[in-house]
Amino acid sequence: MLTTEQPETLVEALLAEQRRLTAVEKFCQHHQRHQAPLLEIHYRDLIPLSAPRPGEQYGFEVDLDKCSGCKACVSACHSLNGLDDGETWRKVGALFGERLEPALHGGNRIVPIQQTVTTACHHCVEPACLEGCPVMAYDKDPVTGIVRHLSDQCIGCSYCVMKCPYEVPKFSAKRGIVRKCDMCHDRLAVGEAPACVQACPSEAIRITLAQKEAVRTQLSASQEVWLHDSPQPGYTLPTTRYLSSKPDADLRAADYSTPRPAPAHWPLILMLVLTQAGIGGVVISSPNGDSGQRILSFSLFIAGLVVSIFHLGQPTKAWRVWLGWRTSWLSREAIALAAFGGIAGLVLLARVPLSFAIILGSIALITQTMVYADTRRRFWRLASTLPRFLGTALILGLALKLCFAPGAGTEIALLLVTLFKLAIEVSVLKHTDTDRDRWTELRRTAALQGGRLRPILGARLFCALSGGSFIPFGLCVGAMAPALATLACTLCFAGELMERYLFFTSVAPDKMPGDT
Repeated sequence: MLTTEQPETLVEALLAEQRRLTAVEKFCQHHQRHQAPLLEIHYRDLIPLSAPRPGEQYGFEVDLDKCSGCKACVSACHSLNGLDDGETWRKVGALFGERLEPALHGGNRIVPIQQTVTTACHHCVEPACLEGCPVMAYDKDPVTGIVRHLSDQCIGCSYCVMKCPYEVPKFSAKRGIVRKCDMCHDRLAVGEAPACVQACPSEAIRITLAQKEAVRTQLSASQEVWLHDSPQPGYTLPTTRYLSSKPDADLRAADYSTPRPAPAHWPLILMLVLTQAGIGGVVISSPNGDSGQRILSFSLFIAGLVVSIFHLGQPTKAWRVWLGWRTSWLSREAIALAAFGGIAGLVLLARVPLSFAIILGSIALITQTMVYADTRRRFWRLASTLPRFLGTALILGLALKLCFAPGAGTEIALLLVTLFKLAIEVSVLKHTDTDRDRWTELRRTAALQGGRLRPILGARLFCALSGGSFIPFGLCVGAMAPALATLACTLCFAGELMERYLFFTSVAPDKMPGDT
């Protein structure tokens, strides 16, 4: 009968244990000795002890007096989430200003103040990114309230970037999709703090339970200061709380007076100009006239739809764009343009009356307008954008008709519409001299168009006045010259492309405080 000898020394016992245990068993035993996370003592008080109850959700709380601007939170977020170079889900900005404080010998003195602000997704009660997404690639967790981005649904249209007033969603060129902060929801689910909370050496960031109705009541009035020099919170109702012992200070962002041109979005520029030219060309064409204008207009419209695909990071998923039609104007625009394209094709074949194209063309222009007006940017407001888009359709439609079916009525109409549209465009420049003590959205737009974008504005005015006013006026009083009509049409197209370039690059909405 065999017997097993007992190890005589500790070393022999450990060696015997190692021979019996697998690598997986040894790994489990090691971690069973550390049931709690190693850094629990540093962040356990910085996250809620219980899950949100009905009517509550998670939210960030930032103590501006504690934030030193070290950007440890930025580095931790970048490292944990494996972000690309130059991609950040959390950023740090700066506020500068002054406040009155009691002096030692009586009276008051002016004290300069500097505060650094760490910002990420605010997981809003009414997230604009979720409502605007055309493919339903956003989800707001019904229990935690965390707004998550669904990467497998995203088509990379970046409309959520325009909708979010806080510059939260970031486009990843490497992946062709948008990504954003999800409050490290997988860590919170197991009682561990998000990377930014755990990394902050001064404990300036914590997770709290936000009362949704309280947030709605406090921020909907739009009079309460949520954060100095930041977008009005009444639009999306952010749940982040910013605390400071100096709420009465007069603070401005470091980049407050330095507006920068926005991205041009060339595929969108071409899409808008070409589709509006196609709509205008089809609608303004003579019912019994030359079909050449309709053919060219329909071709321009289709070209505009095709070029819009190049704006997407995931063009093969473009067919999903209609999924969010209940809340997204981008989905409605896609549906309206597709409907107009079908009717325009039938009009081309003389199968349906032109009146159907007029109705659907008007609806398509309205949806295109609402795509941008719904972002709540002052320069893209409905009262300004609708005349711009309608004017582009009329100007280019009349310019095409001038080439195929010239007449005195066409030239006069082109001249009047051009002057009306230019008056609307240049009216923004009046804001250059208004609100000198405050940089409003329209003042920043005026400063850009009168400064860094001034050459583009000058070229825009030259093309519009030459092609839409001077040449048509000359054709009215003189003999019709086909070459001049073609030149006028070319100049009108060039002018509208420049106008649409300014439309995108000179928009300057309020944003979160940035760096110098």
